Amino acid sequence: MNKQSLRDVKREATANLLAEAAFDLALEHGMDGFVVEDVVQRAGYSRRTFANHFSCKEEAVVMGASAFNNVDEVNELLENLVDTSTPLEVLEHLVRMELTAGLFQKTRELVKLSKTYPSLEPYILSSLHRHQGDAQELLLDLFQAQYAIGYIQLLVGAVYGAALPMLYGNSNILFPGQAKDESSESILLDQYLNEMFGYLKKGF
Repeated sequence: MNKQSLRDVKREATANLLAEAAFDLALEHGMDGFVVEDVVQRAGYSRRTFANHFSCKEEAVVMGASAFNNVDEVNELLENLVDTSTPLEVLEHLVRMELTAGLFQKTRELVKLSKTYPSLEPYILSSLHRHQGDAQELLLDLFQAQYAIGYIQLLVGAVYGAALPMLYGNSNILFPGQAKDESSESILLDQYLNEMFGYLKKGF
């Protein structure tokens, strides 16, 4: 690994530790119950280091809930692609990785927090757009020669749009570990994903 790559890895690791500390503090005390100084003390860094990564504690809290760090899984996915792989297949793998990593579950907690602290909302939207943009960029890099740009944009938009009800709690989807109420019509997360990608594979 060259010096530049090592520097990037260390920078990302530092940002993740600060973000995780901020998110944990927000869950424990609410947004009004802690300050940046509490974040840096818990993470073991200086206030200046925090300022090098985040503009405010709200931005750090959102990153702590929404950062996807399973880079090795993504690299393994890309290494195992075959010539017949499609954008939809790759996108399905990416979404399942994010969900099994607990990303959407943590972000759902963040959304609940934002109902009490609206100052979080702009940063949540920015994070969602970043995840969608990253997925779109990856698919364009892999498939732009075979598929129209408009198709990839529409596909990514449809998938991430379908994820929003899960995020905002407006669905009957059960995450792993959640108990099902006998009187409810809840469905398991895997079942929801199977149905969602089934629609996309068949066309609707």
